[in-house]
Amino acid sequence: MTSDDRNKRNPETLGAIGKVTLEKLASLSSKIRDDVATEPDRINHEILSEIVALASNRVSVEKNESILDEGGSAWTERTESHYPHIRLHGGALEDDPLKMNI
Repeated sequence: MTSDDRNKRNPETLGAIGKVTLEKLASLSSKIRDDVATEPDRINHEILSEIVALASNRVSVEKNESILDEGGSAWTERTESHYPHIRLHGGALEDDPLKMNI
């Protein structure tokens, strides 16, 4: 897969990636609960948990932004540099690291 292919993922592909990620996270969680997880299993569980949390926060931020765009009320964080700023940990696009095109 070329970098151009990776940058053209469609919603169906992204949905499948999310579904497989959640399935793998559930499988690793089960191994941890059953006390049969290896150290790599535990590391992968930690990484996938972080990805799921960040994605969930991203969705919340997008919902809040939509609410504000429509004139509604949503939670915002008041900071000097971004006022008002919609922010949930790891969810605001402007706070993301530089794109790696992977």
